[in-house]
Amino acid sequence: MTKAELVGKMAEKAGISKANAEKALNAFMETVKEALATGDKISLVGFGTFSVAERAAREGRNPKTGEKITIPACKVVKFKPGNSLKDAVK
Repeated sequence: MTKAELVGKMAEKAGISKANAEKALNAFMETVKEALATGDKISLVGFGTFSVAERAAREGRNPKTGEKITIPACKVVKFKPGNSLKDAVK
């Protein structure tokens, strides 16, 4: 599903215009981005939890040449689905 399709579905289910649905979706995405950038955790009961985790530096290999490379430490976004989301997918 693309962003445009998601906006269309949101507008239909909420009974609002596509423009308002897109504004709401953009505001949600921006808020999540800002919260995760500051290290906050976002819990949406029944849907899931967004969090930031540290990934340690590690050694890897270039698949083309087989040469060893060092992969630097970084922060990654994690999502853990809630029970109702898990049940809906089953």
